[in-house]
Amino acid sequence: MAEPTSSANPSRIESVLAAERAELERGIDSTRAELDGVRVARADSSADDEHDPEGSTLSSDWSRIEGIGSGLRTRLEENDAALARLDAGIYGSCVRCGRPIGEARLEARPSAALCIDCAREVQR
Repeated sequence: MAEPTSSANPSRIESVLAAERAELERGIDSTRAELDGVRVARADSSADDEHDPEGSTLSSDWSRIEGIGSGLRTRLEENDAALARLDAGIYGSCVRCGRPIGEARLEARPSAALCIDCAREVQR
């Protein structure tokens, strides 16, 4: 089994990831509740928001909230993958090239799976 390349305390990393996971789950629950509210408003035949110049439409609210929820679900998957790498003893190693992920990157983004060089290449 590969040694973790991060010199950080594994229990501290697990705590940080668990706290982030809890926050993401709260955000996902919140977006679900907001979508339920929009769904109810859309079902109300008297809610003619498409012609209301004062605010956003239910359709744009739906799209915005769904986009936020999708992003949160992606981050939750990344968080779960980081926890799995921690359990496997490979947390802190780039999943693409195997080199160490920098401590500053892991501090800023504990669920990072790629070193900064690979992340830049993937973004191109």
